[in-house]
Amino acid sequence: MTKRFSFGQLVLLVVTLALAVIWLAPLAWAVATSLKPEAETTKIPLEWFGSEITFDAYALVLGTGGIVKWAINSTVTALVVTFMTVLFSAMAAYGFARTQFRGQRALLGLVLAGIMVPPQVLIAPLFAEMVSFGLVDTWWAIILPQVAAPLIVYILFKFFQDVPAELEQAAFVDGAGRWRVFFQIVLPLSRPVLGAVSIFTFINTWNNFLWPFLVSTDPNTMTLPVGLANVVQGTFGLRYAQIMASVVLAGLPLLVVFVLFQRQIIRGVAHTGLAGQ
Repeated sequence: MTKRFSFGQLVLLVVTLALAVIWLAPLAWAVATSLKPEAETTKIPLEWFGSEITFDAYALVLGTGGIVKWAINSTVTALVVTFMTVLFSAMAAYGFARTQFRGQRALLGLVLAGIMVPPQVLIAPLFAEMVSFGLVDTWWAIILPQVAAPLIVYILFKFFQDVPAELEQAAFVDGAGRWRVFFQIVLPLSRPVLGAVSIFTFINTWNNFLWPFLVSTDPNTMTLPVGLANVVQGTFGLRYAQIMASVVLAGLPLLVVFVLFQRQIIRGVAHTGLAGQ
């Protein structure tokens, strides 16, 4: 029996397909341009496909652009930031959700206020702080400011509030301490939301350009977005095929992460109720 779609479902399907096309069109253009001969990337009128498919741009980027080193730097930075952010945010969120202390509401309000402050506003004082500590051009200058994530604290705080307190009370009766309850009961129950926020943090850190650009001038500590900016401005100039090849290579790891962990993202969103916020 053929299933019939309602008018609302058809409208939703059309809107979804339109959004998919809008999102995929720039990606398709970047891939097509990266596979053109360099001389044809500025051909007028513009054409989707060149006279031949060539991987010369990818060979030049991988051979002379330092992209492998920058990709390793980005991977290490993103993994460290993700681990530290999720761990410290979970500890703070659990403290707000399960303990009572003087000034708790004021401190929680301060954390939530951090969500409303644009990160760009904090760039100048953060940079001055890194300079005063002598951390410029080090891994810590890139990592530490990204670990403070008020939004992640709020998401985990809302989730921990919904964790049955009876499970923790039973553990306390059996002699478990607060830290043991947190690491052996609360965190295992929170794997869906922890997985989702970990993936979001990893992607955000990988894509972060402005802050690493400001505190990193040493090629040995540059992340991939910063390195690609230097490629565009210097080594390759306005060679569009190589620029697009760099962009495609930079985006591949994120695409792999999303494909591998899309179930965890969906489960995390469902468990935290983010879909309705």
